[in-house]
Amino acid sequence: MTQPQFLKPGDTIGIVAPARKVAAKELADGIKILEGWGFNVRLGENIFKEQNQYSGTDAERAKDLQTMLDDKSVKAIISARGGYGTVRIIDKLDFSKFKQYPKWLVGYSDMTVIHNHLQNHFQTQSIHGCMLFNMQHEKFDKDAVESLGKAFTGVTLHYKFSASNNQSLNKNGNAKGILCGGNLSLLYALSGSVSDIDTKGKVLFIEDLDEYLYHIDRMMMQLKRSGKLQNLAGLIVGGMSDMRDNTIPFGKTAEEIIREHVDEYNYPVCFDFPAGHVKRNLALIMGANVELSVSETVDLKFLK
Repeated sequence: MTQPQFLKPGDTIGIVAPARKVAAKELADGIKILEGWGFNVRLGENIFKEQNQYSGTDAERAKDLQTMLDDKSVKAIISARGGYGTVRIIDKLDFSKFKQYPKWLVGYSDMTVIHNHLQNHFQTQSIHGCMLFNMQHEKFDKDAVESLGKAFTGVTLHYKFSASNNQSLNKNGNAKGILCGGNLSLLYALSGSVSDIDTKGKVLFIEDLDEYLYHIDRMMMQLKRSGKLQNLAGLIVGGMSDMRDNTIPFGKTAEEIIREHVDEYNYPVCFDFPAGHVKRNLALIMGANVELSVSETVDLKFLK
């Protein structure tokens, strides 16, 4: 996997909004944090445009991301916020200059489209982590934001913590492999497309927000029937946040649904990893080689 160059003070970070619309006041705190770290910040030309729920038309959002991809002086690109819309522009983008001068692309949720596309087509690492929308004072989590700074400046990431309340669902063991995945709904939406990924021998990370429990079951069934769960090295389950149920209960939690679908496989599984739609959204380098150990503790090391 290609690893983009790490950032140093004085480098420029581009901010784009490839999905939901965003207001200037929602980015102000995040810009101050990035500038406080010594970086220059450049906003996309169309970042505050609006078209219904989107931050401008597909063409405008694609133009901003394309400009940042093509500009050699921009060393990283961070999504302003998530929502929905990146899948509508991914096929409009030309990555030819990006291939010559790879750079970090950062975000989560809807940015799963980018993470998987880069890994599938260009074997290039990217960062699943905080967006500027998450850096507002009332949403701020120090560990999450600091982990992002460490990720794109080259500090080796290593997370170790006690197993969660769902420890009984964890499957103990050790695994090594390339980290892949992201938002479960997006992985489901990308299946069979040119942005789909091969999970064989990899450590898969999944998380989701605000889904009906039967949707979680349906998406896990798709991953299983398409062979994406069978040959994993390991599985990391992040936040399964604000799940919904029908009047007639589904009868299982999201975590129990996931465990049921991987129960027959012999690889480690951990639940409640602090990443995804949770406040403590720790940065993950997608495409990096990792070592996962699950026992009374969960230990995730990013290997050089």
